[in-house]
Amino acid sequence: MVKLGKNARSVSIVGVGCTPFKDFETHPETQGIGEGEAFGYAALEAIADAGLEPRDVDFFYHGSANPYLVGDCITPNMQVADWIGMRAKGSVHHSEACCTGYVALEQAVMAVASGTYDVVLSGACDLASTLPVEHQPSHIRQDFPLSVMIPSLDKIYDRAYGRPLDGAFGVSFDNWINEYSMQYDIDADKIDDALNGLTKSLRRGAVANPLAWYETTVEQDAAANGFETADEYLKSMYNPKVTQYLRVTGNAPSADGAACCIVCPTEMASQFKQKPIEVLGIGASCLESMVPHLEKKATAEAARQVYETTGVKPEDLDLLLINDFILSSQLLAAEEVGYLPKGEGWKYVMEGRTAFDGDKPINTNGGRTSYGHAFGASGMADVYEAVLQMRGQAGEHQVKKLPKTTILRGFGGGQNVRISILRTVE
Repeated sequence: MVKLGKNARSVSIVGVGCTPFKDFETHPETQGIGEGEAFGYAALEAIADAGLEPRDVDFFYHGSANPYLVGDCITPNMQVADWIGMRAKGSVHHSEACCTGYVALEQAVMAVASGTYDVVLSGACDLASTLPVEHQPSHIRQDFPLSVMIPSLDKIYDRAYGRPLDGAFGVSFDNWINEYSMQYDIDADKIDDALNGLTKSLRRGAVANPLAWYETTVEQDAAANGFETADEYLKSMYNPKVTQYLRVTGNAPSADGAACCIVCPTEMASQFKQKPIEVLGIGASCLESMVPHLEKKATAEAARQVYETTGVKPEDLDLLLINDFILSSQLLAAEEVGYLPKGEGWKYVMEGRTAFDGDKPINTNGGRTSYGHAFGASGMADVYEAVLQMRGQAGEHQVKKLPKTTILRGFGGGQNVRISILRTVE
């Protein structure tokens, strides 16, 4: 059993930056920019947010889910340095699929906690709504069809035994929610209602967030298609089930985006522009994709680690952010980390309590299914959201009670889980 040691020194987030999570080819603010410019957008915003200049940063981390497929490059950290004024500075690129952004925070914290560096920039970028055109400048893109997407997903499975056995990727999406339904005797209709309830709440948060993918509520979409209610629309042919439980709205739209943060020793944090947000601890667990119930098991283990090392209890938590590119992950992970009671989370959803204006807010930015999913960048976008909420700077989707303690659960690549706990520095 892993027992985490204490960091050599406390680390805090002092700056954050994030691009819109849109289709960059059509969005007016981002039209025509490539990966280097997108990462630069988020990185320079984070540096300015901290009141720093690029020369003040000692080291930076760059992440992306699959740089070769999505970015047509290798070692992209070397290719973005000039965009952020960091030529010749030390850097590392890493790739942990959809958990990349959460690992980006972990690595930056470790670099500062060890005493090696004082000011570290960390972020991730993926232009996930399109594909690059080989041998062309990075802003020239082409469609990203399922005929390319689906075959690429088997790369997350073990090559020796697991990969040839993967019969249907969607089956793994239903793995946990199916167990949940049997364990707590919740029928398919109630699960459908709960997931549709999540969609409505998350979309409201996204519409109130200028960076999010969706700009219309489910109610507006329903009216535009001739339905009297959102529920009728969500259960119609316009939103069919694509697995046993998940409808189209239960899967995340692939977006282009980048997000970054600046971390430093907490003892230095008061020198900077913004209210410091301390990273109390980070738990980690990885399981190969063919392990049954891997997301549940890895979430439980990472949660155990971070609660043990920080002394934080589930009842201390004010806000939860989850990488829910599978919509049911939000409900299930919320229960697994103790934020919602086991077997009761679906009731909280039906009552609207998990919305950004509810008493148990989850994914206030809209989550992956409404905010958009830029693969590796999504986790750092959640860090960005957590920090804004904890500062009271989230604007129209600000939660009612200013969060003091936030937990973030990252999951991606069928293997990696990271759980971070953040706390406002008084």
